[in-house]
Amino acid sequence: MFRAISRVFRTPDLRRKILFTLAIMAVFRLGSFVPAPFVNFNNVQACLTSAESASGLYQMINLFSGGALLQLSIFALGIMPYITASIITQLLRVVIPHFESLHQEGQAGQAKLSQYTRYLTIGLAILQATTLLVTARSGLLFGAAQSAACEKIVAPEWWAMLVQIVTMTAGTGLVMWLGELITERGIGNGMSLLIFTSIAAGFPGALMTIQQSKGWEIFIFVILIGLVVMLAVVFVEQSQRRIPVQYAKRVIGRRTYGGSSTYIPIKVNMAGVIPVIFASSILFIPLLITQFNTPAPGKEPAEWVVWIQNNLVYGDQPIYMAVFFLLTIAFAFFYVGITFNPDEVAGNMKRYGGFIPGIRAGQPTADFLRYVINRITSAGALYLGFIAMIPLFALALFSANQNFPFGGSSILIIVGVGLETVKQIDAQLQERHYEGLIKN
Repeated sequence: MFRAISRVFRTPDLRRKILFTLAIMAVFRLGSFVPAPFVNFNNVQACLTSAESASGLYQMINLFSGGALLQLSIFALGIMPYITASIITQLLRVVIPHFESLHQEGQAGQAKLSQYTRYLTIGLAILQATTLLVTARSGLLFGAAQSAACEKIVAPEWWAMLVQIVTMTAGTGLVMWLGELITERGIGNGMSLLIFTSIAAGFPGALMTIQQSKGWEIFIFVILIGLVVMLAVVFVEQSQRRIPVQYAKRVIGRRTYGGSSTYIPIKVNMAGVIPVIFASSILFIPLLITQFNTPAPGKEPAEWVVWIQNNLVYGDQPIYMAVFFLLTIAFAFFYVGITFNPDEVAGNMKRYGGFIPGIRAGQPTADFLRYVINRITSAGALYLGFIAMIPLFALALFSANQNFPFGGSSILIIVGVGLETVKQIDAQLQERHYEGLIKN
């Protein structure tokens, strides 16, 4: 293993790519600590110290920004607007035929879709920056910490807020550019690695908080849970059902084509982390609505507002946990349904003379693929639901902080991006040394 790692750094081109990637990741982390203009940095730090946790509305964004959101830095929005824009663009393929035709045009169409995603990212960044700053001005950004300092973290003038919105939007554009630089000149997928960096940066602080508040016994127990969960996630993420496909021989002129055997790999978790993000976003909407229904001084809030604040806020509430689990499963089926089309796969196989042994080409093949997908997605959706519930179980069992590291979207992204990056390094080593980083 150590010999393989030494070969990585002895290969000039691969060493240059890895060092370039690490340098961009360092720049990204540095920008997370540079405060935006007209932000009172001392008051922000005081609110961070006194606040027990972030508001549930901003927890997911704060996770993907590596803690930059609550520090109101120039990279406060992180990569979240790009993630949202990418998901929206992908979903629009089902609604807008033009987007689907661009997807099928190959590289030129994909480049056009990428351009639309960038434009949408900037628009979402403007919207999210405005919402963030309005919430920060009202003093509600830090949840339970309602001190006078938390109401004076941003300048009250409108022109100062305009400068902050422009700065945070430009920061999102810069983050998007840094991710594309890694993809082009570094190693791995740039956007995924920036998300990996943000989430991994929060691990030491979360673990240290658990150790300080619960002691070494719980800390060691959490580490053991983390190792078991990571092993389980690696096992499931690498698991797949391989459907054999046989291509018939075709004689064209004097040449014979086809006759080969291959397979369709169907992963257990085809949806990845998207259902968890969808479920979290949907459950944030009721809390967002309650923030726009603040009662007048001296009046009690409405009953439905109290019910939402008591039952649908991130935590160990049974109703929230049940709804979150069911939404994750539902979105897993929904996302797989729009990304894998059995009729399209069966049509392509029939067009090129391929068939599944024992299954007739055409509609019977599509029905068989749909049957297999539904069975595998059932197991994958349950797996996603339980992984997403781990932080909530930890919060309920021993009152761990809400940013419990070994569970939910964080562990899925960490393991998934790590596996893909190692595979790319392994493939480049095999091109140069005929021996990869991983030995089978």
